[in-house]
Amino acid sequence: MKRIAPNITRVAYLFNPDTAPLFYTRAVEITAPVLSVKPFAAAVHDTNEMEHMIEQFARAPDSALLVLPDLFTATNRRSIIALAAQHRLPAVYPARYFVAGGGLMSYGIELLDTYRQAASYVDRILKGERPGDLPVQQPTKFEFVINLRTAKALSLDMPPTLLARADEVIE
Repeated sequence: MKRIAPNITRVAYLFNPDTAPLFYTRAVEITAPVLSVKPFAAAVHDTNEMEHMIEQFARAPDSALLVLPDLFTATNRRSIIALAAQHRLPAVYPARYFVAGGGLMSYGIELLDTYRQAASYVDRILKGERPGDLPVQQPTKFEFVINLRTAKALSLDMPPTLLARADEVIE
């Protein structure tokens, strides 16, 4: 975000505390000062709280939105994308499908690879291995996706070096 909007000084990280893995919030709190941004925990429980939070947060200049991966944000992605666009708030999302739906950019696990890993576990279990004996797997593939139409609508310039790093650029 800082590469395309270097003036960003505040980042709201949107999540539902009832459904989000809280290790993400700790990571944001630790990383934000390194990037010279002030983190704002946007813990919301429903769409009304979400709309109010985004509207209030977007009033201050040099603000951006970080959408954390959880069931609530995935379910409400269309509303989140529309609110970010309406309030001209640059946003980073946790998965490609947010960007395909009009979001600015995403960085997250490649879901198809995760499904492939799960399929290999099912195969091993069906061949007789005990689920408790199988090691915990971490995601191994991540993807960075940029939506140039959204960047243009927000009057953001995408540096060529950032575009070169993207796994996919939606035009």
